[in-house]
Amino acid sequence: MAFSNKNGNDEEQIVSDINMTPLIDIMLVLLIIFMVSSSAAIESGLDVDLPEMNAVSDKNSETLVVSLSKNGGIAVQGEEVKLEELQERIKAKLVSLKTESVILEGDAESQLDKVMTIMDTARSAGAKNFSIAARLKTAQ
Repeated sequence: MAFSNKNGNDEEQIVSDINMTPLIDIMLVLLIIFMVSSSAAIESGLDVDLPEMNAVSDKNSETLVVSLSKNGGIAVQGEEVKLEELQERIKAKLVSLKTESVILEGDAESQLDKVMTIMDTARSAGAKNFSIAARLKTAQ
């Protein structure tokens, strides 16, 4: 490229600017990947090892997720709660999500009596539809 300098002489000068467009494109793609992967990780709130099943259905986006860890911790939509405040929290979340569906996500080693207590509490809070989260068994 030929540019004229201040002296009025037409001399060829090398222009070496960094093209930022490809860098910005890569950063935007990485940002989108990070946002998608981090939102999937936030949903549960507890470290839960799901039991395996032969057939697993997809969950509806209009459902409330209640998690139970193997040590007895309970979380509603990723926020840990005590058993005493569980009914109140479920009732509030059902209203805010405008749903009557609850997915119970329990660790494979969690106690069945705790699961029944959570389901009974959710029913008292207004839930009408229940699902239990599981992983699809891998063929061996």
